[in-house]
Amino acid sequence: MNPQRTVAVIGAGAAGITAAIRAAEAGAHAVLLNAHPKVGLKILMSGGTRCNVTHREVGAVDFHGGSRNVIARILRAFTPEETREWFERDLGVPLKLEETGKYFPVSDDAQTVLDALLAACERAGVELRSGARVVRVERGPESRPSFRLGIQHAQDARVFGSRVAEVGRVEWPLPAIEPDEWLEADAVVLATGGLSFPRTGSDGTGYALALSLGHTLVPPVPALTPLTSEEPWCVMLQGVTAEVELALRVGGRVAERVRGSLLWTHFGYSGPAALDLSRHWLRAASMDAPVEVTLSVVPGRTRKDLEEEWLALATREPRTTPRRLLAGLMPERLAIQLCAEAGVGPAKWLSQVPREGRAELLTLLTERRLRVDGTLGYEKAEVTAGGVPLAEVEPSTLESRACPGLYLCGEVLDVEGRLGGFNFQWAWSSGTVAGRASAS
Repeated sequence: MNPQRTVAVIGAGAAGITAAIRAAEAGAHAVLLNAHPKVGLKILMSGGTRCNVTHREVGAVDFHGGSRNVIARILRAFTPEETREWFERDLGVPLKLEETGKYFPVSDDAQTVLDALLAACERAGVELRSGARVVRVERGPESRPSFRLGIQHAQDARVFGSRVAEVGRVEWPLPAIEPDEWLEADAVVLATGGLSFPRTGSDGTGYALALSLGHTLVPPVPALTPLTSEEPWCVMLQGVTAEVELALRVGGRVAERVRGSLLWTHFGYSGPAALDLSRHWLRAASMDAPVEVTLSVVPGRTRKDLEEEWLALATREPRTTPRRLLAGLMPERLAIQLCAEAGVGPAKWLSQVPREGRAELLTLLTERRLRVDGTLGYEKAEVTAGGVPLAEVEPSTLESRACPGLYLCGEVLDVEGRLGGFNFQWAWSSGTVAGRASAS
């Protein structure tokens, strides 16, 4: 290890901070550059400001995007168990496991996590520079990988890449941005994130930098963002939450199924089920094929199961009503709404409900068509799907195959996890791999 080797880490989110700490621990002079004047804004916003740092069980199957073999390799390099030990032993952040499998700080405060990470940066000797937006990266001679980084200093939260989020593509060079300063480095770690929450500084600049250095992009789309709908029942059921299964059909075939909690809102649908489906819906909406979403409010149960239960209960307890039958399966407001849509009186006896009404209600319970008009986009997206393909980095180090000496980690890569701490785990794991490799 060369103790004077300089590693410039672009982006001080979860992955970037981790990479800077690991590079410094490995003996490098790590310079951590953050475009926004405030560091760690996404960490503070995450998990309802509680910061869901990881999950009890994390595997490649929990992610979308690039090769799951590569994802699994990176996760093995710094496992969820090692993450929890790092937080509790090294960072001094006690964690607690919740019934959902999510780990949160005992303090229930994301500020605890950010403070601990920044303290670790200080202990490791990381040079943190906020309000330093990297707008150019130039390569040195191929015989010795080196870089010049053009930096523009900002004292406010200007967003240069909002145009990128609107048109869904990244262009180079960035418009009318000239460096105030140049920084030389032996290696660069690109940890700029994607396009989600652009007001925090994630405005697509990192994608433009990657393109300028020889990379390509899987077209970015918002992920883990709420779905919008103008169906009247969204307003009628506003505030109702239920465990559901959503099925996405493309050209009549089921392309994706997600399970989880669904929240009806005035604008459409939120909650884990809606957020997890958003990436798939956006990808499918761009295809030249019919797209449909269906809802089951009785996940894991079939129409046949429900009909058999209905008929058995109608025989055994003939005065049982649809409202009572559905009471243990979903919130009452939702049950009454579905009964109304089926034309079934919720207070009628099961034996009095006509066969046609029963058939319609059972269909609505297991396969109701859900109108989806769009999403709330990057402004509310927790992550971005798409980015630099994993095929363009070395699977053991995350070093660029297009530009030696450049390392990529976190959300800028085409890796996106489901809701529940998985994206943070990817940040800790990929940041660790890239940071350590960049210092050698």
